[in-house]
Order: sequence, then structure tokens, then C-alpha cells
Amino acid sequence: MGSQIVLYEELRPLFNKIFGVLYTGNGDDTIRELSSDLESPTKLISVGDVTTFHLLNLNIIPDVLIVDDRTKRGPASDRVVVGTKHKGFTEIFVDNPAGVITEDLIDAVDNAISSDENVRIFVRGEEDLAALPAILMAPQGSVVLYGQPDQGVVLVKITQSKKEEIRDLLSKIIGAQDNKEELRTIWRKLDGHQNH
Repeated sequence: MGSQIVLYEELRPLFNKIFGVLYTGNGDDTIRELSSDLESPTKLISVGDVTTFHLLNLNIIPDVLIVDDRTKRGPASDRVVVGTKHKGFTEIFVDNPAGVITEDLIDAVDNAISSDENVRIFVRGEEDLAALPAILMAPQGSVVLYGQPDQGVVLVKITQSKKEEIRDLLSKIIGAQDNKEELRTIWRKLDGHQNH
């Protein structure tokens, strides 16, 4: 798994913030509503089973999707699990426990974003924090979509200022870690995407 960044309890409030535009509601209607704002992103990255399921259901195919067969900390329905397994994707499997961002997850997101193929990252554990490396590593002009439990779907347009906001957030989280030295490699990987 390599090194990992742990989201300590006292840092959780930083994640109550919505990092993009929230489209309230659920299901296909919410995706239909936000689809008019997608334009044609450099890369479309979807994080979360339910969001991904509804995108694929409406034939909006992300370049990268990140799922874990779970929703709101419980198992996703069979319909959602089957619905996120799309034939046109190369699959990457990665271990990432709840409440952390592992180096393996960062590498998987990086490889998926740089690939010319559509990539499905299946996380054994939890993908809740995967939107952060995705936002930081996606090329400018991309869009990251992630579910906001019980509220809707968040659409994040990747701009230089959005990358800087996430960089500052991750730097606070890394600053709070006991193993800061160990995390230098991870930080270099994340930070190398700052101006893309």
C-alpha cells in the first residue's frame, strides 16, 4: 500500500465544504440537470458508485471512474454494483482503507488520468477521499463529479485556483501527520500536477 495520508478526526470538518457546484436531488434527473454544464471536459472523472451508476445509465461515459461497491458506508445495491461494471473500461484494483489516501490510490488515479483508455478503479476499502487526488491531478479543463451523501452530486471544474485550494487542504492534512518525512514522495506525486 505504500505510505498513506490519514484524515484525522479533527480535520474532518474541512471536508464538510463542497468543492464545486452542488446539484441537489438524486438519480438520473440530477445527472440530466448537470449534464448541460459538463460542456466537453478534457477528462471526466466520476467518484462514487451511485453518481457513476446514474452517469452510465444515461450513457455519459467517464474517462475515469472510481467505485468501491459501497454507498453511505453500507453495501451498494446489486443494481448499482452491476451498473458500474461497464465493458469499455480497463480495470485497476487498489486497496485503500476508510479515512485515508494511500500512495497506491494516488498512483492508480495518476495512471488512470494519463491513460488513453477509459479506466475503472475499484477500491477495496473506501473511495470517499479519492476526489481530492483526482481534482489535484486532473488536467485543467477536466470535470470531477462526486456524490454528496443525502444531498446530490458535486461538479468540480478543474482550474488552477481549484487545484491550489485542494493543494492547500492536502498540505494542512499532511502537516498534521506524524510521518511527514515519509509522505514527501506522496506530496511530490500530488504536487507535480499543480500546473497541468
